[in-house]
Parts: sequence; C-alpha cells; structure tokens
Amino acid sequence: MDFFVVPAVLFRVLFVFVILSHDRRRLVHFAVAECPTAEWVAHQLLEAFPWDSAPHYLLRDRDGSYGERFCEAANWLGIQEVLTAPQSPWQNAYVERSIGSIRRECLDHVIVLNESGLRRILKSYFEYYERTRTHLSLNKDAPICRPVQPQQLGPIREIPQVGGLHHRYERIAA
Repeated sequence: MDFFVVPAVLFRVLFVFVILSHDRRRLVHFAVAECPTAEWVAHQLLEAFPWDSAPHYLLRDRDGSYGERFCEAANWLGIQEVLTAPQSPWQNAYVERSIGSIRRECLDHVIVLNESGLRRILKSYFEYYERTRTHLSLNKDAPICRPVQPQQLGPIREIPQVGGLHHRYERIAA
C-alpha cells in the first residue's frame, strides 16, 4: 500500500491511497482525499478487506498518515505490518511501479478538477489496468486473465477505454 499526490486545478493537492495485491499486480482498493487522517486511512483498510479477506502481510512505508488507529485496525484484521526502511521506495517496488504507470499512462494526460473527477478517472483507468493492460511479469496477460480469442470469432474491433486515452482490441462476431 502507498499514497501518491495529484495536483488539481486551483492549486489543490489530492492524495490517492492504493492497495495492490502482489500475486497478479491487481488493485485491491483505492481512495481519494484532500486531507487524509489516520482515522480515514484505518477506515480505508477496513473497507478494502471485508468478510475475512485480509492478507497475512501488508507492506507499507513509514508515512505519518498511518497512525495508531491504522495499526489497531490492522491488528484487528489479523494483518502483520511489514515496514520498509526509511526513505526506501525501492523496497515496495510493485506499488511504486504501479504508481509510475498510473502517472505516465493516465494522470499526465488529463486535468484533474476535483476529488470526484479524480475518482472517476482512476476508476476508469483501473478497470483498463486490470482487464486490458498487459504485464510482462504476467506473461503478457492482464491481472484479470483474458481468454485467447480464435480467428473464427470475427474481425478485430477497437474499443476505446479511459475516455479514448487507451484502447482494447477484441474479436467481435459479425
């Protein structure tokens, strides 16, 4: 898990909180706030892992936004926190690389107006990221596996995603 900041119009700074699953580089949860508090972060953790779905370990940095409430919530869920060394982002490489992809492939190409707009943009991008975007470490598959489409299905069609910023190509029966 990690935070990153996004500048918005009128010089506001929005914080994005992401939790990523290491096995398939799948996004588990994200949330946007203008001023995240320790209570808010703890609530996001509880929202991310309902019904006994919490992982055994959670890798995070030493950000001050994770307060005592967050540690209590993690303990209550049975999560063992693994802290990275101070100022060592390479120790949480999967989420850092995902944040870089979010910036390069999405946020560098749009203007963010407010929290709800950023949520809408990120929701659209994450749907693309999980279902369409290929990952070399996953043998050029997406985090949510896609079946190979035989030629007999028909011609290849272009389907715009993320407001036309990216495209998915599928065979569609004529």
